[in-house]
Amino acid sequence: MEEKKSEINGHAGHKCSLPTVSIKSEKKSCKDTCAGFFKRNLLVIMTVSGVLVGVGLGMMVRNMNLTRAQMTYFAFPGEMLLRMLKMIILPLVVCSLISGAASLDTRSLGKLGGIAVSYFLVTTLIASSIGVALAFIIKPGVGAGALNTNNLGLEGVSNNKETADSFLDLARNLFPSNLVAAAFRSVPFGTDTDGMNILGLVLFAMVFGVALRKLGAEGEELIRFFNAFNEATMVLVSWIMWYVPFGIMFLVGSKIVEMEDVVLLVTSLGKYIFASILGHIIHGCIILPLIYFGFTRTNPYSFLSGLITPFTTAFATCSSSATLPTMMKCVEENNGVDKRISRFILPIGATVNMDGAAIFQCVAAVFIAQLNNVHLNAGQIFTILVTATASSVGAAGIPAGGIITIAIILEAIGLPTHDLSLMLAVDWIVDRTTTVVNVEGDALGAGILHHINEQEMKKQKHQQEHQEEQELLEVKVEVVANVKAEEETSPLVTHQNQEENSSRETLNDKDGVESVL
Repeated sequence: MEEKKSEINGHAGHKCSLPTVSIKSEKKSCKDTCAGFFKRNLLVIMTVSGVLVGVGLGMMVRNMNLTRAQMTYFAFPGEMLLRMLKMIILPLVVCSLISGAASLDTRSLGKLGGIAVSYFLVTTLIASSIGVALAFIIKPGVGAGALNTNNLGLEGVSNNKETADSFLDLARNLFPSNLVAAAFRSVPFGTDTDGMNILGLVLFAMVFGVALRKLGAEGEELIRFFNAFNEATMVLVSWIMWYVPFGIMFLVGSKIVEMEDVVLLVTSLGKYIFASILGHIIHGCIILPLIYFGFTRTNPYSFLSGLITPFTTAFATCSSSATLPTMMKCVEENNGVDKRISRFILPIGATVNMDGAAIFQCVAAVFIAQLNNVHLNAGQIFTILVTATASSVGAAGIPAGGIITIAIILEAIGLPTHDLSLMLAVDWIVDRTTTVVNVEGDALGAGILHHINEQEMKKQKHQQEHQEEQELLEVKVEVVANVKAEEETSPLVTHQNQEENSSRETLNDKDGVESVL
């Protein structure tokens, strides 16, 4: 009986012990999962938290009525972040493009470049169309004729340039006369001004990379140098990324502290702000993901989820160029995009692809037309679309860089530019979503090119395997044919063979006689 009880108790105890072990293991696994999640996404969580803390900190400090010097001190950590990111742009763009162009085959380089340019132009044209359509639907400038810069205490923006001059300057920037000067000067409107000429550096780096590949073995050492330089630059980027959350906190906070009468501006220009941000949401959350899905047949939002840190950096810095280092790192590490693709296409996209800028530029052009009671005809609307698409190529990837492009559009359709100060007044709001959409278009373009490149590689591999199979079959056929050819000989050869056989027989007979003797 005791044995039975002990067995029963033991059995019962065994039954009870199983769920406790499983519960503990479940708790442990859940804890490990959470810890692993936080460890993997620590930088993302810190960056988003930096934005939220920065907003709260800015609202608190705003009520302290800081002096100009105190505001400068408060913004100093954010200024350091911008300086670090801008410092790394030049070596990153030049080295990544040279190594990318040199590592790709000339034919594939031309094909990928053609697809990239087509993608950039098509998406920018779609963005411009969305901007114009929303401006006509929402009508932000209708009934706002009384709104002027004097009421809001804004200064006018002078403009003394022609549309043709702007496009000529775009060509001048493509071919800088001094490559060293291009690292810190550009050519807007015929005069050199401070600001890196990234467009000229991009073109030079691409052509130089192709030239190194053409050299063959002689260019290998220089290609290895630029590859090593590029990898070292990415290490620096990984170090800077850990400062991003802290810098972003003060960058966002300082912008909130610098705001003056934001309520008046937002209420006066609310429709314009709403139309621009709505256009960015439609293009960034619907159109671009649909294009990505159409090419890759994969979930675009899972791809975008790995890019939260670059998007947050773009939102805080308002600069596509400053976001380039973090974007490159996250696209390669989180989304597995080939380094050759990302380092070739992302620097070009940061310079050429400006979907978000095209949206707010078109909204601004129609807004100013409605503000001045000018009815735009079909020709002027078409001019806005084409000019916004073309001029966004040369727009600087810096804060407020798109305002200059709006002046080009206004000149093209014959509208005054004195209302541009209204755009500058609220540009710090609109420019944040603008930059996020700009860098999103670049990242999805890199993902699409990576998918196309993989498909091409699979096709080439399949073709090579098929060719190898065909060659093996041909070899087998030749072997069979040779065996048959040995059997089927000509009469001359058969006669010669018979003579050889008879001579061999006589020799054998002689040998036999000699051996007998």
